[in-house]
Amino acid sequence: MTGLTADDWPIAAAALPFAGRTPDGRTIAAAGPEEWERTLTEIVDAGFDRVDLTDSWLRVADLDEPGLRDLTAVASDAGVVPTSISAIRCSVIDHAHGAENLAYSHRTLDAAAALGIETVSFGLHQALTPQQQEQLWFWTVKGHHDDPADWDLAVSRLQELGRHAAELGILVSLEMYEDTFLGTADSAVRLVEGIGLDNVGLNPDIGNLVRLHQPIEPWWQLVEKTLPYANFWHVKNYARDEDTARGEYFAVPAPMQYGLIDYRRAFRYAIEHGFQGVICVENYGGDGLSVCADNRDYLRRHVLPKREGYALGTSRVRQPRHAQGGSR
Repeated sequence: MTGLTADDWPIAAAALPFAGRTPDGRTIAAAGPEEWERTLTEIVDAGFDRVDLTDSWLRVADLDEPGLRDLTAVASDAGVVPTSISAIRCSVIDHAHGAENLAYSHRTLDAAAALGIETVSFGLHQALTPQQQEQLWFWTVKGHHDDPADWDLAVSRLQELGRHAAELGILVSLEMYEDTFLGTADSAVRLVEGIGLDNVGLNPDIGNLVRLHQPIEPWWQLVEKTLPYANFWHVKNYARDEDTARGEYFAVPAPMQYGLIDYRRAFRYAIEHGFQGVICVENYGGDGLSVCADNRDYLRRHVLPKREGYALGTSRVRQPRHAQGGSR
């Protein structure tokens, strides 16, 4: 099996920096093709040819068939390929909205299939609390904690989504996030193994964990334990400082090459263990799209392999078709 290289590795811009509503209060889904084109053109102007349809911007599950066709046409005209979907804060074990979120997640998979997308990321993180919404950085205040009693429900509902995705030829990736069943390396791996489907793996977004203002798992330990299960990857970085004697911890967003996580080392390990998934570059704050573009360039120039067949190992989960020599 030949591997992807720096030139052809699919790197998608997260739609995370873009608002989910227009100034007049309409959702982006309701705003229609003109609004979609505006954002997608910005992404292309930043040098991207792929986009992650983050549902904090556009909930593709809420589009009807004509809307999905319009989105496909708009993306094609703009010159960008919708490559993945990140469905966030729609936990299928939310005590108040779990059944509703499960139905939404199924619709997201159907929309992905209609758009020709083969990777969909879900998580167990829930809506931000009012206290979190008041902060400059929401992760500085504790939010939802998963209830251990809901473990079996999480496994069964994620299995349900995984089976549906398999029928559609789609990979499901589970995003790591604090205080959920995907909040530590050991728990995340245990959850994927409990689900037991080869099209369900991890989105090891370890940036979500190193940014916490509290003691954390060492970032390299997170890499070693989770990357063999990765089939998609949100990448972002944070500058972090710790004064353990005083119990003080701080973190702020940083471009990938300047933060705590050494992504050059992390990617070497990931590729050695068979990772060939879509990479989604993210950033919070400021001109997030421009930072995402800098992160993409850093990956292509300094991190990703320059030749085929670079130290490919064996992944524990199925990788996307583009990594297997096929296409949708």
